Amino acid sequence: MPVPLKTVRRSLATAAAVLAGIAGLSGPALADKSLVYCTEGNPQSFNAQLSTSGTTVNAATPLFNNLVELGPTGQVMASGLAESYSVSADGLVYDFRLRRNVNFHSSELFTPSRPFNADDVLFSIERQWKDDHPYHNVGPATYDYFRDMGLPTLLKSVEKLDDHTVRITLDHPEAPFLADLAMPFLSIQSAEYADALMKAGRPDLFDEKPIGTGPFRLVSYQKDVAIRYKAFDGYWRGRQPLDNLIYSITPNIPVRLNKLRSGECQVMIFPNPAELGSIEKDPNLVIEQRDGRNVAYMAFNTRKPPLDDVRVRRAITLAIDKRTLVDAVYQNGGMPAKSPIPPGMWSYEDEIKDYPFDPAAARSLLVEAGHSEGFDLDLWYTPVTRPYLPNGKRAAEMIRENLERIGIKVTLKTESWGNYRRQATQGDPDMVMYGWTGDNGDPDNFLYFLLSCGAVRPGGANIARWCNPDFEERITKAKVTTDIEQRTVHYREAQRIFHREIPWFPIANSIIAVVHRKEVKNYTNNIFTQDFSGVDIETQ
Repeated sequence: MPVPLKTVRRSLATAAAVLAGIAGLSGPALADKSLVYCTEGNPQSFNAQLSTSGTTVNAATPLFNNLVELGPTGQVMASGLAESYSVSADGLVYDFRLRRNVNFHSSELFTPSRPFNADDVLFSIERQWKDDHPYHNVGPATYDYFRDMGLPTLLKSVEKLDDHTVRITLDHPEAPFLADLAMPFLSIQSAEYADALMKAGRPDLFDEKPIGTGPFRLVSYQKDVAIRYKAFDGYWRGRQPLDNLIYSITPNIPVRLNKLRSGECQVMIFPNPAELGSIEKDPNLVIEQRDGRNVAYMAFNTRKPPLDDVRVRRAITLAIDKRTLVDAVYQNGGMPAKSPIPPGMWSYEDEIKDYPFDPAAARSLLVEAGHSEGFDLDLWYTPVTRPYLPNGKRAAEMIRENLERIGIKVTLKTESWGNYRRQATQGDPDMVMYGWTGDNGDPDNFLYFLLSCGAVRPGGANIARWCNPDFEERITKAKVTTDIEQRTVHYREAQRIFHREIPWFPIANSIIAVVHRKEVKNYTNNIFTQDFSGVDIETQ
């Protein structure tokens, strides 16, 4: 039997006391082996099942593990909570042999009575999948990632063969399925903790006060201030070098940099590209850069006139000086995009020629489409720094200036990041600036997740509201074969269809930079799957 929950009053009082201790990030409580990570925003929760936001994933990653993991080149590895797996010849049945003696965290609310087992795998999948699951409707969960990846119709059954064996049977073959299992939305949660909270009448705490198997456990969270973690002594891979990990929530880029230079934080994400030159000259700082595996884009609402007319979308595309925009916004940290997937990804169709900057041709297309007098549109821009778009406001201002020259009056809009994301996925705005960073190295994670017909829904990832049967056929065929050459053929044709129909104005593919102090050791620039395993810091 699990150790019962304390009373709610005592639990909340304890949590408040823990939160109160966050105020002095540089005080005695954060002694040796403490690392402060300057991040850009507040998570929406600590469960990546509930949000596609990179900020949420970033905050949840140190807390959890997955059945399988992705290696440095994107290969699937049985190095997670499954010690091995097998796949049937027809690609439909996956058997996972689970690790033994993997412990869950404890907290002021809960102490586990058993290690990780098959029940936790079933809970983590079925909560998202089954409408009648006790936790399916807990909190603001809509499971957008699970739905937009097509898992509700892909899964046929998830079975517990014994405490340490799970069988997942698919309805049809799915080439990227193993890679999907390595993604944060399929991290493994504690079924025993969920049961204890449900019995106590507080299931709402499950996503606010998480219990995982990861290298760090959550201590406290204070909105707009900090998230504090502590090394998990019982971690199955061994206790990590850091004692304390603190996310200092700092939306302002110059403030993040000042904190880094002063030593108030040891790692900062999303530096201003224009500052990289001066940062590089600082002997106390180290820049880690890599291909961002991402794309920034402006989605057209293809369900709303006049953007339902491909001629109008093409006119807008021709009217924007993309090269100048990318130079101004990204400095040396990005390159113009022409596809919905980044250039470094297999199946990228480099033969596509990007649309030129041609305002005269744009005006002619508007006349042809019956809009010689122009029209009004709203353009929503990201209010915070994103890895794929360092300055959404500046980019939006440049786009507005370009479009007004061909007679399109643009009203710029934005809201707080959480509200912005809700607005973007509800299908109301005319044009929305957004972006995506790949999670699993597979084109499916861009082309299907962001542009499939199934993702055209309130809350869905297809914010262009674009459903093209020919495109859908290609990306669906690519999912059901493991032949990499056939998948490449399908994905390249899908990119050509995208280019003709223009549901987005692709903006840029960016380089991701993270800056840390020289005393930080073994840090790798892998923002959204960074669990801080092995990271260390030299102390004075």
